[in-house]
Amino acid sequence: MTKTLVVATLVIASVFAACVPARKYEEEKAKRETAEAELAKTKAANADYETKNAELDRQVTENKRQIKGLIEDTTGCGMRYRLLTFQYNQLNANYELLLRQNKELLARQSNENTQLVGKLNMTQEQLMAKEDSLKRMDIDLKKQKRSLDSLKLELGKREARVQELERALAQKDSALVALKKKVTDALITFQGQGLTVTQKNGKIYVSMEDKLLFNTGSYKVAPQGEKALKEIAKVLEQNPDITVMVEGHTDDQPMKGSGEVKDNWDLSVMRATSVTKILLSGGKIDPARVTAAGRAEFAPVEELILSALSK
Repeated sequence: MTKTLVVATLVIASVFAACVPARKYEEEKAKRETAEAELAKTKAANADYETKNAELDRQVTENKRQIKGLIEDTTGCGMRYRLLTFQYNQLNANYELLLRQNKELLARQSNENTQLVGKLNMTQEQLMAKEDSLKRMDIDLKKQKRSLDSLKLELGKREARVQELERALAQKDSALVALKKKVTDALITFQGQGLTVTQKNGKIYVSMEDKLLFNTGSYKVAPQGEKALKEIAKVLEQNPDITVMVEGHTDDQPMKGSGEVKDNWDLSVMRATSVTKILLSGGKIDPARVTAAGRAEFAPVEELILSALSK
């Protein structure tokens, strides 16, 4: 193997029953079953993390969709509110005008002849009918105003929700930027030595090439790589709200062995475990925050990836 990445531990001891006492064979068999159970737990933990990660991505997408819909609703409701207010003002002005005209006609009634009085009476009846109509319109307008007030209140609540969602997204982005800076500052001396820090997909990735971590075919972390990992551990100790996924990878060259490392799966898992143990060696990081997983050659890359996601 010329290129490798991260690890966890899988010990599969292969012995020939015919050449070993029955007791030793049973011990080795029990160790193998224990190792297989540990591997199954590791795979299950990795699958659970991927499921949670997919759900978080779905929630972010849904939050953005809701924000867009709320903004569109707010704009439409605002336009309707302004239109109804304009119509209400026009109707109210017409109502006041008709009332003034009615008073003027009534004031001249005593000075007109019978024909004019009849006409005025007819006009008065018409005005009263219009007044009744205007009163009904006034009642309708008041209902509309109450509806508009209720709508305005609902709009205020929606705007507050939009602002809340926007603040949550901004806080998450700010937290990631701050985390990236902390990690970058802690690892500044390792820049250009096969270590990079990047931010994408709502996560921080610390990538370490094999030349910084392992010798070919080995899962023992090199001294320089161990220093870098301890610097990362300091950042994790100071940020207890951060969870970490340690992924081990190998290249796509098949590996066959008969010892502890039998294939690329073993190598990737054991490397991830070695890195995880170094991160936890200080005793200040809750092991529940760290997940180790092996990817073997099925996601071939030439680096170690630590992906950190804020809770």
